[in-house]
Amino acid sequence: MNVPSLDHLKRAYAETSKATQITPLLESRPLARLTGAKQVFVKPESLQWAGSFKIRGAYWRLLKLTDAERRTGVVAYSSGNFAQGLAAAGEALGIPVTIVMPIDAPKAKSDATRGYGATVIQTEHGERAREEVALEKAREISAEQGLVLLHPFDDPEIVAGQAGAGLEALDQLADYGAEADIVFCPVGGGGLIGGVALAFHYCSPQTAIYGVEPEGFNGMGVSLARGEIETMPLGAPSICDGLMARRPGDAPFAAVSAAGVRGLAVRDDEVRAAMKFAFERLKLVLEPSGASALAAALSGKVDVADRTVVVVATGGNVSLADYMKHISDT
Repeated sequence: MNVPSLDHLKRAYAETSKATQITPLLESRPLARLTGAKQVFVKPESLQWAGSFKIRGAYWRLLKLTDAERRTGVVAYSSGNFAQGLAAAGEALGIPVTIVMPIDAPKAKSDATRGYGATVIQTEHGERAREEVALEKAREISAEQGLVLLHPFDDPEIVAGQAGAGLEALDQLADYGAEADIVFCPVGGGGLIGGVALAFHYCSPQTAIYGVEPEGFNGMGVSLARGEIETMPLGAPSICDGLMARRPGDAPFAAVSAAGVRGLAVRDDEVRAAMKFAFERLKLVLEPSGASALAAALSGKVDVADRTVVVVATGGNVSLADYMKHISDT
């Protein structure tokens, strides 16, 4: 499996930065005091266009289409954040986008996806894994309509595009005169952690990188421990709806394996507490998936004493009603 080079990551970032905004790297002294870390920096990709990092990889992947493919359009499946990122990228580039979304994907995400001009088709999955049903429908649409089928994370170009968040954080750390000892980054299928991990692996090889997943959906962590991709059994859902992939993608797994990523799982109650902390102390509104890395940093599962830590907060796409329910449950 092709693992993007540093030059590849930089070329992708040079293009995607034209369509994205630089999200800040926020130093949090309260978070450092609470965890015992020397410094803690939070990278709020929740403030990115379309509310998450996903537009980075989506925009880069769309740039790789041929002229004929751009005119016809693309189809993909997503529970929400890739849907919005791809829709926003398609709108910016004038490329038609169709998204297949599970019927139980958050309404705020499906509404926002339509708002960027994408066609949204929803699927009922019953007792089956929702990503499997959505993927089947996306393949059917691709075959019937001649649309290019894009995978939300299992694509070396998606990995390369998402790496912009890591390259950007590295530049910002340099402005602070700091180097990261530890990075916590959420993992769904692995597109983001693949890109971020490679960026730090190439530019800051001493940094330990933790991929954070919900308990029961920690396929990346299990796969890394076993040295081969494993599929998790279908179980009870997590509040981290964007991280419920049952197995990592081949391309992300190759990237994180090359970068020496370590797996870490968090509970839903830890995620809720992190969402509340982000609101009260960081003044950030994070969706559950976006707060998972912060949950890991707060959990004490990794010794961060006297270390410099980076937490990637990946998304803020959550309705007010759901958000209030989550933080009130803490």
